[in-house]
Amino acid sequence: MSAETPSASPAPLNARIGEVTERIAQRSRDQRQRYLDRIAAAAAHKPRRQALGCANQAHGFAACAPGDKAVLREGQGASLGIVTAYNDMLSAHQPYERYPELLREAARGVGGVALVAGGVPAMCDGVTQGEAGMELSLFSRDVIALSTAVALSHQTFDAAVFLGICDKIVPGLVIGALSFGHLPAVFIPSGPMTSGLSNTEKSKIRQLFAEGKVGRDALLEAESKSYHGPGTCTFYGTANTNQMLMEIMGLHLPGASFVTPDTPLRDALTRAAAQRALAITALGNDYIPAGRMLDEKAFVNGIVGLHATGGSTNHTLHLVAMAAAGGIALTWQDFSDLAEVTPLLTRVYPNGTADVNHFHAAGGMAFVIRELLGAGLLHADAETILGRGLAAYTKEPVLAEDGSLAWRDGPAVTGDAKVLRTAADPFQATGGLKVLDGNIGRAVIKTSAVAPERHVIEAPARVFHAQEELQAAFKAGELTGDMVAVLRFQGPKANGMPELHKLMPPLGVLQDRGLKVALVTDGRLSGASGKVPSAIHVTPEAVDGGAIAKVRDGDLIRVDAVAGTLEVLVPAAEWAARPAVTVDLSASHSGVGRELFAPFRNAVGQAEKGASIFQEVFA
Repeated sequence: MSAETPSASPAPLNARIGEVTERIAQRSRDQRQRYLDRIAAAAAHKPRRQALGCANQAHGFAACAPGDKAVLREGQGASLGIVTAYNDMLSAHQPYERYPELLREAARGVGGVALVAGGVPAMCDGVTQGEAGMELSLFSRDVIALSTAVALSHQTFDAAVFLGICDKIVPGLVIGALSFGHLPAVFIPSGPMTSGLSNTEKSKIRQLFAEGKVGRDALLEAESKSYHGPGTCTFYGTANTNQMLMEIMGLHLPGASFVTPDTPLRDALTRAAAQRALAITALGNDYIPAGRMLDEKAFVNGIVGLHATGGSTNHTLHLVAMAAAGGIALTWQDFSDLAEVTPLLTRVYPNGTADVNHFHAAGGMAFVIRELLGAGLLHADAETILGRGLAAYTKEPVLAEDGSLAWRDGPAVTGDAKVLRTAADPFQATGGLKVLDGNIGRAVIKTSAVAPERHVIEAPARVFHAQEELQAAFKAGELTGDMVAVLRFQGPKANGMPELHKLMPPLGVLQDRGLKVALVTDGRLSGASGKVPSAIHVTPEAVDGGAIAKVRDGDLIRVDAVAGTLEVLVPAAEWAARPAVTVDLSASHSGVGRELFAPFRNAVGQAEKGASIFQEVFA
């Protein structure tokens, strides 16, 4: 597929999109230029391996097949590094077991060689949810970035492909790829598992279990029918938001994100991705280094896609950290301002009842990108792995009669208006993400799944220091009135900023009983956050001098997603004089490997800066 694919004429760029992009470029100018200079200096217009010493080269191809060894030893063919997050415990990553051989065959077909450069860890938040291991989850992103650097540090590769899907894995791979931004980078998904138990039924069973109305056997049966085979979990959480981002930011082949695993079309896309990576190296005339490609326009397109699809709030952390790796400074205000002009085009669980397979069948990414281009909400001229412009991303892949890969125009009409709508008739006029600011701190709130009458909650605080405390209070029948649950000491410096999904069933039950309920936390909820208004990522966090550590039981708190405020309604003088609470966090600092992450907790930056250990490195 070429970059010359014809386009349905995009509309002129929306003024707000242009303004935000320009201010990002101005804010980032100096650090971005330093980054571009660095990757330009690293580019090589002959195979980089030939600059190594003879012993170095011999180590690099010692175990290769004879034909591959000849190319690497004497030839001018490109060498493709594979960085893989394969393991066979994660459903989304199990299909990657087959990919290296597919990629090797594809590379040989165009005169190149593909080698597994290295592996990166891939943990599952679904398995660690509510367990001690979840406190390593966010930090695993930066471990993955470090592992990617180790994999590519041999400097024998002319391009790289990245096999990763889930929550922290894709952001970590992007950060690592940008450290080697002189190399072309293509991301290759494995696709979602086929649809199982409906999200509506799964959510119902979870709430019934929280209320004690069904037992563990019923809950496990429901969960097993939901998560039942190879591929990504089918709800629209962080993993599937990652795939949307990789496509709209031009790192996937068009339409690759949501093709199910182990199918002929999936395999054809995988082979084509390898060949495209080899076509855009510095050895040829179509050089597209990842670090140049992922510019301000690409990241703005990603944020617009995040809002238009109601994606994971985790990306208010990840996109900031990813952009910083390429010398680009994003702020939460950028997210908020872009949300105000981006319509919500999809309803996929938890923002609706459908799953990503229904979204894909209704028109998927080709439809979304075409609608956003038609509304002037994307940079149509952004560079992608196919070259300049997003026109090709309004197409969808198919297998031709001879089995070859082809692309056709995406659907002109939504296949299901309950799941996917046009920009002229959206589910709501804005993307539903808001920055909150006030005397408790700064936070983000996602309102796309929250009923409008709950966008403002004013109620007494009920303070907790662990999600188990809230669950125990719920089970004991202590939560009987309106409340804003304040769960603090959950930030990155405190305990690694775990996700707090297990709070959603009990809080949802309370809300369904007619109570006014909201959550305020310096922890995370991610893409599985739903109908309960939740001010998350509060920064500064409690352990870092944040005012959230001053909140007491009974304080009246106002969470206002309309005005964008997060306030404790206490007289200013009393609030200023009130001491902060401290908590013994030692229990979260050892066991299950957590003691090894003390340097991360000490180095990590604030949530608004991406909660990254690299913040000083990329400044």
